[in-house]
Amino acid sequence: MGKVLPIEKYKSKAPTIVTIGTFDGVHVGHQKIINRLITLGKEEDFKSVILTFFPHPRMVLQKDSNIKLINTIDERSDILDALGLDYLLIKEFTKDFSRLSAEEFVKQVLVDKLNTKKVIIGYDHRFGRNRNADINDLIKYGDVFGFNVEEISAQDINDVAVSSTKIRKALSDGNIQKANKYLGYPFMLTGTVVKGKGIGKDLDYPTANINIQEAYKLIPKQGSYVVRSTIDNKAVFGMMNIGMNPTVNGSSESIEVHFFNFDETIYGKNIQVDVLERIRDEQKFQSILELKKQLEKDKQFSLNFINTL
Repeated sequence: MGKVLPIEKYKSKAPTIVTIGTFDGVHVGHQKIINRLITLGKEEDFKSVILTFFPHPRMVLQKDSNIKLINTIDERSDILDALGLDYLLIKEFTKDFSRLSAEEFVKQVLVDKLNTKKVIIGYDHRFGRNRNADINDLIKYGDVFGFNVEEISAQDINDVAVSSTKIRKALSDGNIQKANKYLGYPFMLTGTVVKGKGIGKDLDYPTANINIQEAYKLIPKQGSYVVRSTIDNKAVFGMMNIGMNPTVNGSSESIEVHFFNFDETIYGKNIQVDVLERIRDEQKFQSILELKKQLEKDKQFSLNFINTL
């Protein structure tokens, strides 16, 4: 495991190989770049470093931006760290930082702070004030400051044909299979288990209500899903409903998970829910009895799906 640090706390003087980006979703296209970074780092005896930004630049520069992100910063950090990096460095993105010229960014961050000897970057990467510098500028700075630049070609990136935007759309459409294929891992929701109204318990389907703190986290389309969590080091499967609970006149969106063969009290626990498959849209039933019959069908659908894993 590498080290996850705010860039201000990074003290190493070792030569580094660096890639830069927000990496929302850490999808299969991102993973291709990161694996290349790690491989080259080992070959050339450089420390492998990802420099990422938080908040997302659009959150800071476009005040009306309600961009929703695939990962919270903690989820993104965990996924990136698990790939085998030496360092994941997080730079707080502020308006002041956005005003640095391209040359100031290269000199102050890449050269002085990170002792960069190689940068791996996408052909379309733009940086510096008003994003006015591109890879050709970076190559020129590399000649001045003594680092190499390796370009990830359009073909390499397009071969994967994945983008964070496509994944966000798939999730908003409820197409969890497509999103998970692009991500290379199951989309996750992470939050604290809080007390709900106890309606699920009355239906014999007690639920864990998940409270997600981060308002910027993308929540998939309302409906029912097959899910998996790890609780106390054990995999636990279940079904999740995202929605308004119209049958019982709910007034706000909730995320509720009913775990199968599980009866522990987990209030206050922080859990990660991996979303595996969509079951159906949320719907309003004429009676509680009808809702209960549908929940039985949902459970059977879920168990059949889990048996295929």
